[in-house]
Amino acid sequence: MSRPGLVLEVDERTPPILVHEGEGFRLERFPLGTRVIYPPDSLPGIRDLNGRIREALLNPLGSEPLPELLRPGMRLTIVFDDLSLPLPPMRAPDIRQRVIEQVLEMAAAAGVDDVELIAGNALHRRMTPAEIKHIVGERVFASFWPDRLRNHDAEDADNLTLLGQTRHGEDVEINRRAAESDLIVYVNINLVAMNGGPKSVAVGLASYRSLRHHHNVHTLRHSRSFNDPPNSAMHHSYDRMHKLLSESVRVFHIECTLNNDQFPSPFEFLNKREWEWTLKDQAKFLAAKRANDLAPAAARHRVWQGMRAPYGVTGIHAGATDLVHERTLANVHRQQLTEVHGQSDVLMLGLPYLCPYNVNSVMNPILVYSLGLGYYFNMYRGKPIVREGGVLIMYHPMKSEFHPLHHPSYIDFYEEVLTQTTDPATIETKYEEQYATDPWYVHLYRNSYAYHGVHPFYMWYWGAHALSHLGDVICVGADRKVAARLGFRAASTLADALEMASETVGRSPSLTYLHTPPMTLADVR
Repeated sequence: MSRPGLVLEVDERTPPILVHEGEGFRLERFPLGTRVIYPPDSLPGIRDLNGRIREALLNPLGSEPLPELLRPGMRLTIVFDDLSLPLPPMRAPDIRQRVIEQVLEMAAAAGVDDVELIAGNALHRRMTPAEIKHIVGERVFASFWPDRLRNHDAEDADNLTLLGQTRHGEDVEINRRAAESDLIVYVNINLVAMNGGPKSVAVGLASYRSLRHHHNVHTLRHSRSFNDPPNSAMHHSYDRMHKLLSESVRVFHIECTLNNDQFPSPFEFLNKREWEWTLKDQAKFLAAKRANDLAPAAARHRVWQGMRAPYGVTGIHAGATDLVHERTLANVHRQQLTEVHGQSDVLMLGLPYLCPYNVNSVMNPILVYSLGLGYYFNMYRGKPIVREGGVLIMYHPMKSEFHPLHHPSYIDFYEEVLTQTTDPATIETKYEEQYATDPWYVHLYRNSYAYHGVHPFYMWYWGAHALSHLGDVICVGADRKVAARLGFRAASTLADALEMASETVGRSPSLTYLHTPPMTLADVR
């Protein structure tokens, strides 16, 4: 049995703690009394994956077996998560490939000829052929690309269908091929609790017209935790949309959960608790740290972006969306949940090199903001780790670097919008529609590899809840001009950051460090 999560209180015997900071990491000595939250040890992976997939498809939850839903002459659409999941990407073969291959074998045996595969990328950038091939595998790619395997296009008006409105006036508009199918099979990877479930079709195949109803400042500010669905206004919107959608098209959901083995052998010390490092782990740390610090920036970037994780698959469930997602959440919590008693005055986070929106790309300042305030701040259940009015300290170099192909509207958002205001509500009211409908951004989204023009706005809104909760945000190691542009303060060291934080929380604050990655979900009591 895997060991449960742990809350360590730093004392004189505690070794330095590993902290991520972009494409680098350091060992930090935290003040005595600091709480360090660790996840449970990695759960064992399923050994017979093909057998487990087949079992899930033949014995689904709340549904007939998949073969009984398949028949000649039907229209079948298989949808899968894009490269924003998992993080880091999974080493081949991706679990989605294994699942899709078995679904296709059953479809062929049933005589189903009209089959298409769609990446549920919503307003994310189109994936390249190589990126799609990594997910679906060589055989599926060769058989279906490009005519029957493609990215979803949220701006292709001729290939979108409005299914109706929820009782709250939310438009439900999705991909026309999927909407007109006899069956949608959605293949999920669930890295955290906010992934999957009713969100999958309602977001992955949606248009801007649909997404704006839950990706907005009001909804995100009132979502107490995205990883605690019962307390999330955003998840309530997903539920309503999924219910309406389910009245028009049948969805057979397949969700896969992973363990916390996020780093391959040369970096496996990153998966361990520091006081348990062997001499071999210590040697690997010193070698990796030295090589990483000495490498040219371009080489360092290639190494980190080339990382492929040796995840173990901890669960595969199929059938009705709600029942499947219930099992999924239980698996995610088994792997990530650590009980924490009470809130702290200061929360400290080490932000790594990767988030859902810079895979094979660049972590620009707006994505750093979103990763810290939108994602890691919300890695809790119950209530935030840091008290209201407390301070968030993040580690990241936060340089003014952008990928011009992937993030063109981010560049303009940083230069034009943030120089005027950082207030999410003002930004939404004054600038969102202009960026969302700009013909050039729409063109780049549809025909190049750019995120949708509105995407940086959504990343900014992800931090709305944290911004309204916190008294201050301080960034260790950040470029001072960049931090100021985002509305934050920069510090050179942790000692400097704590001195600055004392203006808000006093000179004897309670401190907590959330040790991620690997993924940790704090169950704050």
